[in-house]
Amino acid sequence: METPITQVGSVSSPDARTLVIQPWDTSLLKPMEKAIQVSDLGINPQNDGRVIRLVFPPLNEERRRELTRQVKNLSEGGKVAVRNVRRDAMDYVKKLKKNSEITEDDQKKAEKDLQELTDKYIKKVDEVCAAKENELMEL
Repeated sequence: METPITQVGSVSSPDARTLVIQPWDTSLLKPMEKAIQVSDLGINPQNDGRVIRLVFPPLNEERRRELTRQVKNLSEGGKVAVRNVRRDAMDYVKKLKKNSEITEDDQKKAEKDLQELTDKYIKKVDEVCAAKENELMEL
């Protein structure tokens, strides 16, 4: 069973490139270490028997580009989620129209409003993505 780390221990950051995870039950050290290793973070945890240390190396150009690609993929996923919500809402509006619960004018207005909201949030996703890409590529 997966449990968030914050529910089984404390996480602290002694410096900008290090995380220290101290489980409340030391028997969880090995499973935590294993979970971090298979998480595809690209970081090897250091287990000293009491805490797990995660030391993040400084970002090189290749890693920055890789993280930028991940940001783009995540933003695409966000845009797909927004579009899925729009599709579900449009289907609901069409169902209301079919059941004669709203007029055709109301349907058109609702569809227009849904499209405007969709465009607004897709633009926000793009803005956040661009800001994060710029942040990653700064030296």
